[in-house]
Amino acid sequence: MRNAECGMRNESRHSRPGLKHAGAGCSGNSGVLERREFLIAAAQGAGLATIGGIVWAGYVNGAKAAPLVLRPPAALPEPEFLAACIKCGQCVAACPFGALRLSAPGDPVPVGTPYFTARENPCRMCRDIPCVPVCPTAALDLSLVSETDESGRLEFHVNKARMGLAVIDRDTCIAYWGIQCDACYRTCPLIDKAITVEYMRNDRTGKHTIAAPKVHSDHCTGCGMCERACVTKKASIFVLPRAIAMGESDVRYLRGWDAGDEKRLHDAPAETTTKTPRSKRDPLDYLNEEVR
Repeated sequence: MRNAECGMRNESRHSRPGLKHAGAGCSGNSGVLERREFLIAAAQGAGLATIGGIVWAGYVNGAKAAPLVLRPPAALPEPEFLAACIKCGQCVAACPFGALRLSAPGDPVPVGTPYFTARENPCRMCRDIPCVPVCPTAALDLSLVSETDESGRLEFHVNKARMGLAVIDRDTCIAYWGIQCDACYRTCPLIDKAITVEYMRNDRTGKHTIAAPKVHSDHCTGCGMCERACVTKKASIFVLPRAIAMGESDVRYLRGWDAGDEKRLHDAPAETTTKTPRSKRDPLDYLNEEVR
């Protein structure tokens, strides 16, 4: 019946002189279908482009903020870690305290990589370090937190982890105001090693002693327990990646009391020449300058 109707419409078009028509049969219906399919495809393409843009923007934003991220124990240096991590999430699943999270679009971390926020949920320094052995690519390098004993058995040493370094803001730390507070000191897993208390004179009153916390970089693991325990509104002790928190001394300057520090001499050049404007002058002229 429908074909007959189409034939009648076509005949009516032929019966009118000068009327243009497009082909035979129901070509108008096929044109409508083609336009509909085109619009649907265009809408799908626009939707995919929007989603891709959102994901890419999240990745770019995360990559920009990555230098401040805290990684799990035994993580390789950030560039190497990002190259090795396959974003499988096995370390996140292995963490018994839920401290590790996989970053999502919008987080200040490259998407899909593990990290933790010390103020919210710090690393608990598990002795068996369950998050590290499950890593399939050694982005979390077990050798950084383990040793082999004399019998050849592998022993875990979470105290060797270097996730970051705690930094103290003395202007906002109430212990430096003279108010007694040792929350960070008491909660430190390496108490009297990573954080100690130093006693100093309170110059403001001239009578009282200030018991102030001090962080030692050679023992601090960057677990963030101290940051979580800090009583100030915004933590006055906080953990930063060691590459940002620490300086680096020149190989020419050594700590004479530290035998291991002499190893840095192997990297020092055999001869060093220091050039300054003063070195161009004769020493006698310089010494007698004020006499003239």
